[in-house]
Amino acid sequence: MFLLQDIITYIRRLIKTPSNSTIPDNLIIDYINRFWIIDVDARLQLFDLKTKYVFQTQPGVDQYNMPLYSIQIEPGNQTIGFYPVYQGFLAPARVNGINVPWYTERSTFYDTWPNYVQSLAPTTVGDGTNGPYTIQLPFAPNVVISPNQPASGILRGHVDITGIIATGSNADPIVGNTLNLSVPTTSVYSAVYFTSINASGENVIVADSGQFLSGNVNYGLLMQPGPAPFGNSVLAGGYSTTSNTINYNTGIATVTFPSPIPVGQNINSQCFYYLPGLPRAILFYNNILTLRNPPDIQYQVEIDAYLSPAAFLNTSASVPFGYMTEYISRGAARKILADTGDIEQFNFYEPLFREQEILVWKRSQRQWTSTRTQTIYSGNGFGNTSSSNGLFGSGAT
Repeated sequence: MFLLQDIITYIRRLIKTPSNSTIPDNLIIDYINRFWIIDVDARLQLFDLKTKYVFQTQPGVDQYNMPLYSIQIEPGNQTIGFYPVYQGFLAPARVNGINVPWYTERSTFYDTWPNYVQSLAPTTVGDGTNGPYTIQLPFAPNVVISPNQPASGILRGHVDITGIIATGSNADPIVGNTLNLSVPTTSVYSAVYFTSINASGENVIVADSGQFLSGNVNYGLLMQPGPAPFGNSVLAGGYSTTSNTINYNTGIATVTFPSPIPVGQNINSQCFYYLPGLPRAILFYNNILTLRNPPDIQYQVEIDAYLSPAAFLNTSASVPFGYMTEYISRGAARKILADTGDIEQFNFYEPLFREQEILVWKRSQRQWTSTRTQTIYSGNGFGNTSSSNGLFGSGAT
């Protein structure tokens, strides 16, 4: 059954425009997408949209953005831009099958896992030029045990999903041979800083950008931080493994400062440092998953989630749940009637739309209420009676 076409037909009955010449199918599909993508997940948390998000960690990387749908083209060559694949994440969360604490408040998470700024002693001194200067972060070894394996826990800069969307590409993290200046400064969270003072007494600051070098993503691109909205600047000298990058595995950075550093002037370094290992806690905030500790190898992370519906498009498989067709039809027709100013029809159909919403919601509630409320007696511990041996508790033979 071609459910999408049935929805379009029913919408035409509701808005009383049977002709495609008055309101084309492509426009109706656009309204369907607006209701399905934008409204439904805000109005209802449907059991049928509950799923799980699974990904493998990257060694040394502690922050992961919620994934985005790629740009989709709907009928009529209309574009649907990037938007999150999931409505949100929730507990339980597991790392390699082990339950870990789940946080949504930064204060409680950082009370346990504080980002303590390692203000290092002067790591080198100025020579009267802009550089380049080779700087070794003292906490990190200058060699790695194996290729691409983090021997240190220097945290890396990060760009959030707003910054990813601003680039016009769904590539996350951002990788290139120069700094992508389309990323807003408010979307950049630097984790490593190199600071000094120039001849006029002004601060000279270089930070990592959350962007990484093509060919080796363990090298972070450095930048001159600037004011909002797009004030971050490219450093002179270009970007390579020997200029204006930091190797997060070894802690060695090559920096060309925006202005000359006077002879003998201290050049200081700041970073966040953790010993990498098995992540034991997860924070979800600003659509970013933050892991503590940073992973030393690949680990599987599994989190409960609610899926954001994809665009309908003009395919026979675009409507996954047949029971929702009337609800979707009335929701899309409701938006059309509101936009065309047909208030009389809008008010007439509103109770019927609400009725369909309650029916759809009831389906999810039946799933939730069929699950027994957990108590101290509903687990596998004391209080359970084994049906096979009739003994109290668990573990008896």
